[in-house]
Amino acid sequence: MTIADETAISRLLTPDSNPNIGAPLLDAVRILVVGDVMLDRYWFGDVSRISPEAPVPVVRIERREERLGGAANVARNVASLGAHCGLLGVVGADEAGAQVEQLLAESSIFSYLKRDAAISTIIKLRVIGRNQQLLRIDFEDAPSDTVLRDKLTQFNSVLDDYSVIILSDYNKGSLVNVAEMIRAARAAGKVVMVDPKGDDFAPYAGATILTPNKSELKRIVGSWSSEEQLTAKAQSLRQQLGLDALLLTRSEEGMSLYSATEVLHMHAAAREVFDVSGAGDTVIATMAAMLGAGMPMADALITANRAGGIVVGKLGTATVTREELFGAGR
Repeated sequence: MTIADETAISRLLTPDSNPNIGAPLLDAVRILVVGDVMLDRYWFGDVSRISPEAPVPVVRIERREERLGGAANVARNVASLGAHCGLLGVVGADEAGAQVEQLLAESSIFSYLKRDAAISTIIKLRVIGRNQQLLRIDFEDAPSDTVLRDKLTQFNSVLDDYSVIILSDYNKGSLVNVAEMIRAARAAGKVVMVDPKGDDFAPYAGATILTPNKSELKRIVGSWSSEEQLTAKAQSLRQQLGLDALLLTRSEEGMSLYSATEVLHMHAAAREVFDVSGAGDTVIATMAAMLGAGMPMADALITANRAGGIVVGKLGTATVTREELFGAGR
């Protein structure tokens, strides 16, 4: 298909497109999330002075919160929408890993977590003062080969129980077998959505939908100077990888979905942006849930864009509920 043909069939959607989209039946949707599991810790405090030891603020911690992060935040978003969700990943045999298990239970997420005694659970510690993130400290180790082999075996054993698979890659080592997972899931007739990372997207070949952001896509295809050039590069990559569609998240520019039949551009929802961390998790979780419920791709895109617009107005890795998306009682 030529650029002219693609442009001719492209559609521009706004946040208010199809405002009467009704809430789909999500209770029967079963989604398995696989990827890099993390624990997000937030320390909130008061900032009233500068340290005499260095030109940095002194934060007096007043409150602490712990939330599911990484692939676990994707699962949290799926569960928040009311779909059944399982999470397969690796954590350490430590206090943080136990905390992740507890948070999963509180969110009604079925855990397939592997506990690896050789590593520590990935932790992202954020220090917040006056509603501003002042510092982030990361603790992370790559899982051992033995645990990763066990994880692939477990993936194959539970695959039949789920209709949609989300592979959430944060480039922390949990998805070294992603190509095998995609092949197995697609052979079983599953919808496979991938949030990619890194300099090589070849391992994601054969997935249903890939969801890179602008910087991730540029690392693969290079920069672009026009929408026509972007469309040509996105479609070329989609064809090379054998994807049904490529969903490009574009921050304040909204989202673009490239498929074999059309190009859909979605304007960003007009709202104040408070925190963009975790917004991509919300988008892929919402898109997966809507497609799993049988929603047409254009309507699923509109709903995912709406969800992303809501979550960036919240602090930290947050979620969107079915009521926020569709209104109570709908």
